[in-house]
Amino acid sequence: MGNAEEERALREQRLGPVVRRRHQMRPETTDQRLLDTQGATHWVHEDPFRVMRIQSEFVEGFGTLAELGRAISVFGSARTPEGSPEYEAGVRIGRALAEAGFGVITGGGPGAMEAANRGATEAGGVSVGLGIELPYEQGLNPYVDIGVNFRYFFVRKTMFVKYAQGFVVLPGGLGTLDECFEALTLVQTRKVTRFPIVLFGSAYWKGLVDWLTNTLIAEGKASPHDLDLFHLTDDIDEVIDLVTKESGP
Repeated sequence: MGNAEEERALREQRLGPVVRRRHQMRPETTDQRLLDTQGATHWVHEDPFRVMRIQSEFVEGFGTLAELGRAISVFGSARTPEGSPEYEAGVRIGRALAEAGFGVITGGGPGAMEAANRGATEAGGVSVGLGIELPYEQGLNPYVDIGVNFRYFFVRKTMFVKYAQGFVVLPGGLGTLDECFEALTLVQTRKVTRFPIVLFGSAYWKGLVDWLTNTLIAEGKASPHDLDLFHLTDDIDEVIDLVTKESGP
């Protein structure tokens, strides 16, 4: 083998921590591959890349809310109209929570969520909105002081529970029921502890409580003790008392 051939054979290419030699060398650099806009794009829709998006949402959520302090997540319908008794109750609850030293976390949307954020903001408290990407864009309501928008429901749900000391559940629809039953399951299975769940509006929730009692528990699908996992009230002072007493200092 001549000198030129020997020199060519011993050449090497360093790509970060990787060394490539001889026929394993590549004609382009890592930066070239990164900046090449002509390459295939299907990878942005595949699961490995989604994992990175999911990770980034957890990092953003944790980083934003880690120093929030004591807070209560308040749920309720996005369809609750401003000026209705339910909306006004949401404002009063948000205000009372802020005055008791709690931040208020909602889904950041309109209706009951806006009401609770409004009450917290007007009382000078911390008002948080955790939005979600939906086919019909709602955006964060104007009373949110700290807002984080999520692509994935399960990441958002983690934030609702991790950074709250309890739930207050106003009259709402499927999303409200989803959050409520997830919290009940977490407490029932002891995945979270000292986590009060308060259903506000006895007239609205009575049918659900009756079904839990007369069907779910009566047929042995749940324990009578599971009714102790939540409280039902129409009294805002009792709401504050319950979340303060059960969530601890």
